[in-house]
Amino acid sequence: MTGSAEDAQRTPGRPTSLLINASLEALRADGGHAAGVYLRSRTPGLLRLSVLVGLPGQLFKPWWRLHVDSPFPVADAHRLGEEVVLANATETMRRYPQFAAGLPFQFGSLYMPVATDTAAYGVLTVLRSSAVDATELLPERERLAHLAEELARQLGSVADSALWWDGDPRCVRPPTLRASRRAGSFTWDPATGAMTLDERMRHVLGAGAEECVRSERALAAAVAPDDTRVLLAALRDTAAGRPPPLPLHVRGANGSLRLVELWGSHEGLRAVHGVVIDPGPGTAADAAADLLPEGVFALDRLGTVVYANPRAAELLERPRPQLLGRPLWDAVPWLNQPACEDHLRGALLSPEPMHFHVGRPGTDAGENYDGGWLAVSLNPGPDLLTCTIRPTHRVNEAPPGTPPGDTEEQPGAAADPSMAPLYRPIVLAMALTEAVTARQVSEVVMRELLPAFGGRRLAIYLLQERHLYLAWESGFPSGFLAPFEGIGLDARLPGVETLTNGRPLFFDSMQQLTDAYPGIALDATEGARAFLPLIASGRPVGSCILGFDRSRRFGTKERAALTALAGLIAHAMERAQRYETEAALARGLQQALLPRRLSSHPLVETAGRYLPATQGMEVGGDWYDVVSAGDGLALVIGDVQGHGVQAAATMGQLRTAVRAFALGDRPPDEVLSGTNRLLVDIDAGQFASCCYIRLDPVTGVALAARAGHLPPLLRRPDGRTYALDLPGGVVLGVDPQARYPVTRLVLDPGSVLALYTDGLVERLGEDIDDGIGALREALAENGAVFGGPGGQSLPKLADRLTATARQTADRPDDIAVLLATRRFTGRRGP
Repeated sequence: MTGSAEDAQRTPGRPTSLLINASLEALRADGGHAAGVYLRSRTPGLLRLSVLVGLPGQLFKPWWRLHVDSPFPVADAHRLGEEVVLANATETMRRYPQFAAGLPFQFGSLYMPVATDTAAYGVLTVLRSSAVDATELLPERERLAHLAEELARQLGSVADSALWWDGDPRCVRPPTLRASRRAGSFTWDPATGAMTLDERMRHVLGAGAEECVRSERALAAAVAPDDTRVLLAALRDTAAGRPPPLPLHVRGANGSLRLVELWGSHEGLRAVHGVVIDPGPGTAADAAADLLPEGVFALDRLGTVVYANPRAAELLERPRPQLLGRPLWDAVPWLNQPACEDHLRGALLSPEPMHFHVGRPGTDAGENYDGGWLAVSLNPGPDLLTCTIRPTHRVNEAPPGTPPGDTEEQPGAAADPSMAPLYRPIVLAMALTEAVTARQVSEVVMRELLPAFGGRRLAIYLLQERHLYLAWESGFPSGFLAPFEGIGLDARLPGVETLTNGRPLFFDSMQQLTDAYPGIALDATEGARAFLPLIASGRPVGSCILGFDRSRRFGTKERAALTALAGLIAHAMERAQRYETEAALARGLQQALLPRRLSSHPLVETAGRYLPATQGMEVGGDWYDVVSAGDGLALVIGDVQGHGVQAAATMGQLRTAVRAFALGDRPPDEVLSGTNRLLVDIDAGQFASCCYIRLDPVTGVALAARAGHLPPLLRRPDGRTYALDLPGGVVLGVDPQARYPVTRLVLDPGSVLALYTDGLVERLGEDIDDGIGALREALAENGAVFGGPGGQSLPKLADRLTATARQTADRPDDIAVLLATRRFTGRRGP
């Protein structure tokens, strides 16, 4: 490929072209295995892989989408705006264990945020060979940072509507195929008609190609004599900005298959870059490989079969024309299974050869016939994977080069080889560390465990007072599990007996299940079932049911794997139950500390709302209060740093202190100074913000003081709404000598005063001033529901201002809101 970032720099290009060129340049600069770009999507908080160079997208589908809060290096680079450098697998495991568990291979990686001062677009990443430490990668880091900065500048000049990626990634072959003389690249400039061929392209097309191929029509005729029109149309469409689905499959002069990939560089009439791959036999080495008694085939970096000798075609049970030019998993569908995918990923990412066994369709692990099982070896090269296959008489016979002990178990137990237990328990264990509630644990099991074993149904029951209650279900017919809700431990059902006996139960078919449990209700006419006991440290927790759509046999190793994974689930569920119990106690403490009712006055109406966070312990330190202060009212709102029981307890102490000072009708500055000294003296190790306003209901005069809190909002009766610019002091609990200036203002009848905490206006990656501005606009628009006699009450306004937050399932911070207004009485203040 000859596309470069320089092409895109001359004229800002379409985002896809810019992303491809940046990835190609990153690959060249870093000498890596693969490169790509994650771009923001229209789904809030979701990054999507937009371009991937040098790796087959199908094998890396689990990493196509990442949330910005997920424990992965791409998410951290985007969210924090900082580079992430992982020199080797050890560093990756130390910093990102869940990422390392999913790709446990020897490689390093770099992640550079693509961002300007005003916008964060995504992340440019490179996967490369391992290094000793990060200092060894300093030159690569500098080059990658420059490319990311330049890409961000280019993207900044593209229409905003094009800077979001919501589809699948564009997978691109790397710029060189050094191991093959049958791949070449070209560049065509439609503006001048100039055609440039590289040296490899001359080998593909033959002697004299450079003199004969001087136009797009001549190129199409030379590359694809039988498909000239198809290739010519694709060239012109790409120049016009309409690239066709790739790669194109065309026929060469001798009828052999050729693959063509095209992409452009500029808006309007764009330079077209292309690669032509001729995977047919042609070199002396290939001719020699054709004669080998074992199967040999080669894959490029995108998993496409570029060579296969006759023996490989025979063993893979596919004619050679059906293999060449197609991705391996499309050409040989029965290789599309976890064993092959995992080893292919390893061979593409690390320099170590990979060895494994695979059974062809219909292979019975219990039988021992010639050719039923294949021993496969993958030998990585800079551009191609060279693969050898040979029949093996026993599944535990190791391929050549396999280390001692690195073999499968002795066959004998009837098993389904396509369902081999290849799922790593550490992957589930790492994912479960992020789950803190029973629902989150169930979601992880459904997302991680079910697909790995081919399951389609999941039910999880938890034990409470010697009865099982459904905690999660997926895939079962509506209402099917209802009769089993609250079933006692004396019932003769597999989901009960697996727990009471402590042994997993496996049924290869529905017939086996009905034979063992006559009369049991069935949800399908066929399919296998696994009933797993959830037991943590000898304590029964519940049971897990896995359902499969077809009959199958569970091998010995798979049974052991599922049983072990059930133990992980049980421990996670027990931890979740304990957490939920503690969270319920913490929520009770918090509710007890919040005011049950607010002090009232005939001339003032108030309304408060509190929404807990939905992360962590779901309790925090936000509070509001209305306290009688002499002949007036004190309006208070505060926010203690952090979450959990300690934050709630500190909040309770501060609320009590503020109430005591307010009941004594102390001036606002004295209230905050006294509370500040109290927090410093108790040495809670925490600090808090607070806003205190003393309101005279008769005159409307208000005296306000702030301690590091957000500015209140005021909506005038005529609809004008603005943030009150109140001078303030530092947060409480930091400086015992801090002073808090007081501001005088007047609250007219019909005006609405809004106090709030940062959870209502703060959003990840956004300026908090934008959030305050959005709240101000909402108050201006909705404040009209309260106006004068006959107007609606403040609680409705409070509900409207918190409606969006209330409907948001993922609230990282708690929220407190306090509204106040003076009623119309016919008497005006000064």
